[in-house]
Amino acid sequence: MSGPLHSIEFYAEPSGAKPALRWIREDLSVRQRRVVGHAMYRLLQRYGVGVCGTEYGRQLGGGLFESRLRLTAEADGERALLRLFCHVAGDHVVVLGGYDKARAPSRRRQSAEIAQARRRLRRLQSRVERER
Repeated sequence: MSGPLHSIEFYAEPSGAKPALRWIREDLSVRQRRVVGHAMYRLLQRYGVGVCGTEYGRQLGGGLFESRLRLTAEADGERALLRLFCHVAGDHVVVLGGYDKARAPSRRRQSAEIAQARRRLRRLQSRVERER
């Protein structure tokens, strides 16, 4: 393959805020940001929703899927289970949200994050429909 097949976009609120991008920039360590960036290039750009056919992804239904990243650094004990919630629209992967499951491992938190990603996806789809 000569290059990426999908471009990466971050979901934007009507205000212009990009919650997933803000999470990456403000809440993740430098190492975690590098892992996410590498995964977006190596996995999401190349495979899109096809990442769900690997250990790094999972279908959540309704056009939503999860990209799963594990980070374990022996030297300083840093550990993360990063989750990115995404949607593919044409040749774009839209990152709707994300969180570190290692920091908040409860099913309740995971369900809340998925529900928020679904709300963002519905708003995105609604916006696209209005623009047609």
